Amino acid sequence: MPNPSIFAIALIFLLLILIITMLKTGVPCAIYIPTPMKVVRRMLKLASLKPGEILYDLGCGDGRILVTAAKEYGARAVGIEVNPLLIWLAKRRMRRSGLEGKIEVLRGNLFDVDLSRADVVTIYLSQYANNRLKHKLARELKDGARVVSYIFPIEGWRPYFKDEDYEIYVYKAPFS
Repeated sequence: MPNPSIFAIALIFLLLILIITMLKTGVPCAIYIPTPMKVVRRMLKLASLKPGEILYDLGCGDGRILVTAAKEYGARAVGIEVNPLLIWLAKRRMRRSGLEGKIEVLRGNLFDVDLSRADVVTIYLSQYANNRLKHKLARELKDGARVVSYIFPIEGWRPYFKDEDYEIYVYKAPFS
């Protein structure tokens, strides 16, 4: 059985992350739940990510998608995160991987970031956030850009590919 004091500290840490995220964004985008690594790898494979492409991870959390995209696919990766604790974790992961020149982690609201350079956008948000984000994605992403969403689809869009085993939805611009 885990030490109760460690469990309490972890619970307080997660609650702080939730509260800070909600206060900063003013919208319930998502709480921090790390994407399992097997799902990260599947998302990037389904995105058909190529060396030199630019990936944006909206709500990048601890940076695991960014590091995997840069290390395993040779992509340039940009993470957007509102929570300073998660930004610290993402930058720490980036430094430990030696990928400082290939990854950028920005503190900001994902609804305010210019996505026009993105070849791939990854999201693991809430259904509400996905639906709110779809107009921005449709307006800003260039033709051929891919959006890869874990668990929550983008309502009103037809997936280019759907992996039902992993609950991954892939969309390709222009969206329909």
